[in-house]
Amino acid sequence: MRRWSDGRAFGLRVRLLLAFALLGVTTTAVVASGSYFQARTVILQQAQDAAVMSLTDQLAQVYPLRQLPPTQGDLETLAQHLSDREGYAVVVYRDMRAQGADAPDLLTPQLRQAVRDGVVAWQRVSVEGEPVLLIGTQLELDRPDGGSLSSGLEVYWVRSLAPEQESIDRLATLAWLTGGLSLVLAVLLALLAARGVLRPVRELGQAARSLGEGQLTTRLSVRGVDELADVARTFNDTAAILERQVGELRRMEADARRFVADVSHELRTPLAAMTAVTDVLDEEADRLPGDAGRAARLVSQETQSLTQLVNDLIEVSRFDSGTARLALDDVDVAAAVTATLRLRGWTDRVRVDLPPGVVVARLDPRRLDVIVANLVGNSFRHGAEPVFLRLRAEPDWLTIQVRDEGPGLEPEVLPHVFDRFYKADTARTRSEGSGLGLAIAWENARLHRAAGQRGSLAAGNAPDGGAVFTLRLPRVAADDAGAAR
Repeated sequence: MRRWSDGRAFGLRVRLLLAFALLGVTTTAVVASGSYFQARTVILQQAQDAAVMSLTDQLAQVYPLRQLPPTQGDLETLAQHLSDREGYAVVVYRDMRAQGADAPDLLTPQLRQAVRDGVVAWQRVSVEGEPVLLIGTQLELDRPDGGSLSSGLEVYWVRSLAPEQESIDRLATLAWLTGGLSLVLAVLLALLAARGVLRPVRELGQAARSLGEGQLTTRLSVRGVDELADVARTFNDTAAILERQVGELRRMEADARRFVADVSHELRTPLAAMTAVTDVLDEEADRLPGDAGRAARLVSQETQSLTQLVNDLIEVSRFDSGTARLALDDVDVAAAVTATLRLRGWTDRVRVDLPPGVVVARLDPRRLDVIVANLVGNSFRHGAEPVFLRLRAEPDWLTIQVRDEGPGLEPEVLPHVFDRFYKADTARTRSEGSGLGLAIAWENARLHRAAGQRGSLAAGNAPDGGAVFTLRLPRVAADDAGAAR
């Protein structure tokens, strides 16, 4: 699992943090909002109820009125009597009006109509950003029969809700602080949870990478009995099984390589004797009658093929065991290529394009000879003449390209050209080559390396037809090229 610095914006750590933060914020918002609105309603309701009770008590003290209709002086006296530090009264009788404080008219038509209808009404309004509570009622007169009669006298009480607003603001601030603390707590819990989850996940990732790099002894420490511990145990069991299977495969592969090497070496002595005999048969074949002469030539040819196969197998065993080494020397590459063609009698059959002057490179001349001979010989066997060979030199690398005029390589053949014992025509059980020539050429190319880059051999098709093999070798190969495989 990568860390934030690796650029992964939505890793497991971030998702855990976001989930915990979202849960904390959501829970806090719901709880704080519910508590805030409930407390706000309770505070305002208590303030309203207290104001109504206070107004009712004060009105009870002014009964009975001395006269109806009242005079303006009666209204002003009543308004002054009902006013106190918490609010002031407004008394209205028809067209007359008295107010217990010098303040703007705050009575709304809706409130006055409700009071005229005989209802104890209240209303909250805002004056310059300050909440104000308006309460209105109508005085009633007692009748002789025990009933009541409307006096037409409207009494309103105006009370500021600033103290209640301050309490509500404190509640809102407390809710915000609670939300912030909850968010911090959620992030801390997320970090702890992420640490507990990500540490074994990170260890699992590191162990998987080590296992993928070939360190089959890698194991995880099993902690606890949870799901992550089960994953660690499963990984350890899988790694142990893989180690056993890979060890068995390596042992079998080593046995197979040793068997090929031992058989090849054991065959060299009888093959040397057979080669000596075939040399005599070659000299006498022309003088032997009919079938005897053909049999002698066939034995000589098959002995040479068998000798070449044994030599190739010995070379392959050296590649597999990592014992193949380069014998480096300063080589005139153009002269070496020309010598390879001349030695095999291909000078007149290959069209050569060589750069002017001397192209000197430090490489293994024997392995260069093997590569070029295999490429040109393959073109003769599976392509069509003429065969073209072109040498190009760069400051640090040289390129040798071999092309023929044949049908080219089939798409399904291209990925397997350099596989050992691979033959394009699987229907043929017998052919001239053993299927090892191109594989050996590819291994020889990779033995040459410089500046951390290996030589390469690639196969392809020319645009106008024909197979193309491209060899790239460093101009100055490293002396320990064969050591790292």
